[in-house]
Amino acid sequence: MKKQVATTAAPAAIGPYSQAIDLGNMVFISGQIPVNPATGEIPEGIKAQTAQSISNIKAILAEAGLSIDNVVKTTVFLADMSLFGEMNEVYGNEFTAPYPARSAVAVRELPKQVLVEIETIAVR
Repeated sequence: MKKQVATTAAPAAIGPYSQAIDLGNMVFISGQIPVNPATGEIPEGIKAQTAQSISNIKAILAEAGLSIDNVVKTTVFLADMSLFGEMNEVYGNEFTAPYPARSAVAVRELPKQVLVEIETIAVR
């Protein structure tokens, strides 16, 4: 049975979707952009934006009773592939081995003109 996961510690969904869906053994987290949930502000630069996106993911994971160590797959959307190295540096400091499987792609545009969006799959 699917259950919605929602927390005010991460940005609210701004459309007809959930922050995350919990299937019991798996949690699917919608793409998180770097919006600070307390202020609504977006930090400048790819490093700060990557850190904020991951912070939002951690908040949703915590609401589901999980941690970053439960993440098995991420998809990283970048506004420009030239940002990959700096994003990867922050990402590498947040996750530990064995690292989640990951895809990283450049896209034409992201919501609110952010530089990064990260979606996540976690397991119990």
